[in-house]
Amino acid sequence: MILITDCQLFPPIDFFKKVTEYKYVEIETCDWFKKSTFRNRYIIAGANGLVNLTVPIAGGREQKRLFKDVKIDNADNWRIKHWRSIVSSYRKSPFFDYYEEEVRALIFNGEEKLLIFNITILNKFCNLLNISSSVSFTSVYEQLAENKFDFRDTLLPATFQANGENWQPKYSQVFEERRGFQPNLSILDLLFCEGPNALNLMEKSVG
Repeated sequence: MILITDCQLFPPIDFFKKVTEYKYVEIETCDWFKKSTFRNRYIIAGANGLVNLTVPIAGGREQKRLFKDVKIDNADNWRIKHWRSIVSSYRKSPFFDYYEEEVRALIFNGEEKLLIFNITILNKFCNLLNISSSVSFTSVYEQLAENKFDFRDTLLPATFQANGENWQPKYSQVFEERRGFQPNLSILDLLFCEGPNALNLMEKSVG
């Protein structure tokens, strides 16, 4: 069976856990932009708790536009702000120095289309994590994705930690002693904390 899922920005760990379960994965590129999703937001852990990082959208988040047509608003210095937050959160993590330049290049790649920005990040992380799933992209929108496992809009910022107590994989986080373990953060957290072991942990967590 094929997994179909929405195109997220530095997706939560559960996104990649689900991807590792399927040989074939389709990324939805023909849907409408939806606010309050991970399409233009990701969540990391800082010294004072969760940090929500949002990529601003040209025309505002209330617009009715196909996701593939949405442009990033580069009027302010959001890339600098995001990078500073990432550095502040992960500079003391075991693998920050190893992946720093590659993640920084993703943040500052200058892409104007949100969809392409997200796809570039997705492709890079599949490579960094050694994920072998075959990833393709939709050419038409199917409201009912027949013969596919529909994972679209399953992971949302409002509920992404709903299964916190039983969530796996557990691993050592930078501010765990101060803030407690934070489940299902952006894949950035697992990459910087566990490095090459990240895929192994995800595969074990899904059996």
